[in-house]
Amino acid sequence: MGRKIVAALGVLVVVVGLGFLATRIYASMQTGDDVPAPAVGSSAPAATADPADLDGDWTVSDGSEAGYRVDEVLSGQDVTVVGRTEQVTGSGTVADGELTAASVEVDLASITTDESARDGQFQGILDTRTHPTATFELTGPVDIAAVADGGTVTVDAPGTMTIKGVTQDVTASLEIRLADDDGDVVAELAATVPVTFADYGVEAPDLGFVTVEDDGFVEAELTLAH
Repeated sequence: MGRKIVAALGVLVVVVGLGFLATRIYASMQTGDDVPAPAVGSSAPAATADPADLDGDWTVSDGSEAGYRVDEVLSGQDVTVVGRTEQVTGSGTVADGELTAASVEVDLASITTDESARDGQFQGILDTRTHPTATFELTGPVDIAAVADGGTVTVDAPGTMTIKGVTQDVTASLEIRLADDDGDVVAELAATVPVTFADYGVEAPDLGFVTVEDDGFVEAELTLAH
């Protein structure tokens, strides 16, 4: 009997150890820590422009992407999850060195991570069939005149974010610079918007073995053509 108990305990230790190891391996595979936060500075060199040439409408073009970043606790392991999509549209208007209007729309149903099961849960929680997009609208002017000199402007932009049919006031942290894209001047914009899920009627999932934090970030890296 004693040998059976010892053997059973040995099997239990092995199972627990394998479970812990599997969780560590899974967590390392799921991490978004290797996905950098949005930032300007592509391979295209910085560009300058006459300030008057900045005036007018700018449109989100190919190469842009948006999504989210959120922390999870997976069986005691901290995991950062990053979802991305290139299905993002939008535009902005510049007048006298100020960004006076801007609107960005993201197709939530097309956002993917490294795990399809998580993506399905994400779409269900946000009810993307009913509310397929999230939008940001600028609500106040932002001084970006320094980009004309080839510099990078870092500003806070007031706006509203609409997720799951709920609109909230937010502040987006922006980086903006001009870049030379094969002779054409484009604008690169990186945006980070902190969000609290409950503000949008979204309950962060808690499945026992995985718990999603109550706060996260909406992120975007945009290229805009004039």
